Amino acid sequence: MSALAPAAAPRVAVRPYLLTAPALLLFGTLLVVPLALTAVLSFNAFDHTTGVKNELTLAHYAAILTDDYYFTVFFRTFWMAGLTTLITVLIGAPEACVLSRMRNPWRSIFLLVVVAPLLVSVVVRAFGWSMLLGPEGPVNKALALLGLGPVRFLYTPVAVVAALVHVMLPFMVIPVWTSLQKLDPLVENAALSLNASRFTALTRVVLPQVLPGILSGSLIVFGLSASSFAIPGLLGGRRLKMVATVVYDEYLHELNWPLGAAIAIVLLLANLVVMLSYNRLLEGRYRKRLG
Repeated sequence: MSALAPAAAPRVAVRPYLLTAPALLLFGTLLVVPLALTAVLSFNAFDHTTGVKNELTLAHYAAILTDDYYFTVFFRTFWMAGLTTLITVLIGAPEACVLSRMRNPWRSIFLLVVVAPLLVSVVVRAFGWSMLLGPEGPVNKALALLGLGPVRFLYTPVAVVAALVHVMLPFMVIPVWTSLQKLDPLVENAALSLNASRFTALTRVVLPQVLPGILSGSLIVFGLSASSFAIPGLLGGRRLKMVATVVYDEYLHELNWPLGAAIAIVLLLANLVVMLSYNRLLEGRYRKRLG
């Protein structure tokens, strides 16, 4: 009897690729192509008299990596984005816990209050904060009544971080609240029935299960804060530069498009490194804790 014939190679399913082709084409057109063109532009040479040249150079990246000015701008951008993320976690996680324990109609009303800032333009909110923290604003008037005198808030990190927290807070509350919706309340009640305190049940039972929501919210808040333009531009002014405002200046004031593109690419890569490292660290601890 002849040997058995080898099994036929599995057929590759073509239908899933055909079904996802329009979405992949749209994704590539709207995201990948602009990023690729920006990356190509960042390697072009630039002359202040003739503009962009059809010559390739690494001078823009060398200037970014060796100039103390750009190092200061990147450092300021990331520590302010990190501080914004930390404050939103400290405010947004308890706020999401309160939201999850509410009953209708208060839950719907409170959720509307949380999401309401997203319905207003960022520029309008930035102007609102400038009026609030201005020399004649309500904050300085309240301080004057207390005898503390006027305090300069505008064009300082305090104003920028406060406005960023206000803008980014919904992006922290919603993911944490979604994670809490998936949490079985009987698990916490079981811990309480075993004589665990409220704090122990919160930190040992609830917190590990909502950590993915905190992680995803932190990544969103950090990425959006580090690349924010309107709030640093309006509340930071010309002195308190962040990366997005520097890119804007290079594109529209200096007309040095290749340098602006190089700064944007470096910001993207630095954002990816920070966010992926943060994700790997917290996800590894989360998996280890839950076994």
